[in-house]
Amino acid sequence: MKTILVPTDFSAQAKNAASYAVNIAQIIRAGVILCHAIKVPDESPMANQVAWPLEDYNSLKEETTQELQSLSAALLHDIHSDEAVGDREFINTRSATGDVVDVIRNVVEEQKCVMVVMGMSGAGAISRFFLGSNTQDVINKASFPVLLIPANAHFHPIFKIAFATDLNDNDIELIHSVASLAYYFNAELLIAHITDDKIEEGDDKRKVDDFLKEVTCKANYAKVYYRHIKSVDVMHGLDWLSEHGTVDMLVMVHRKVNSLEKLFGISYTQKLSHHIEIPLLVLPEGLSAVHF
Repeated sequence: MKTILVPTDFSAQAKNAASYAVNIAQIIRAGVILCHAIKVPDESPMANQVAWPLEDYNSLKEETTQELQSLSAALLHDIHSDEAVGDREFINTRSATGDVVDVIRNVVEEQKCVMVVMGMSGAGAISRFFLGSNTQDVINKASFPVLLIPANAHFHPIFKIAFATDLNDNDIELIHSVASLAYYFNAELLIAHITDDKIEEGDDKRKVDDFLKEVTCKANYAKVYYRHIKSVDVMHGLDWLSEHGTVDMLVMVHRKVNSLEKLFGISYTQKLSHHIEIPLLVLPEGLSAVHF
């Protein structure tokens, strides 16, 4: 069975992300794992050399288990689980000691999760778990799809998914993967090519035609559309697309490169993740095909 991993710190943002994940899981027929990373209280350089009292760990573990079970029960109550789940385990829970990113990666690898769904703190918000640095660490180190849910984004039917691309040939396989997700919602899949306003329409027409031809052959999905968006720069184009493009989900490829001149390098993905108001699906460069 397909599985979606939902890391949680039991904050409002994380609970909202868990609710979003459960709704998606119902539609794509996947199970959900709620996961909490138990942090060692002492984060000094000596932390690994100091014994952590067993009674403290047992107490924290028990508290975490209770919170996970309570969250699971609340999520099942909010959805009509008897209709959606049948006789199978729909939501499972997991906790482990260690760094947030390491715990996430270990569970994804062990359970072969198709996606990680995480909450994002709003601007200026304080969270025990989803601070900006943690989100950036997950994005940078992920070898799996990461769906970031803004604090105020609540689940609703997905009618349009936009895939922002610089027409890199490696994106074609990833568009095919996103098409498998769009299929469940019968959603439009918009291929959005964002350039600065200095680019003339006809400059890369052949490249666009060749790219779309490959996409059509590979994705085998009827509701794929293309749009060229010209803006003062790429970041403003992404902002416009997320705010005014009537898009329910934005997809970006996170390229692990040093040059900030790359279209979707580290800066664009991370900057957008801090203020976007719609779910942002981040796919790591080089990701193998995923069938949601």
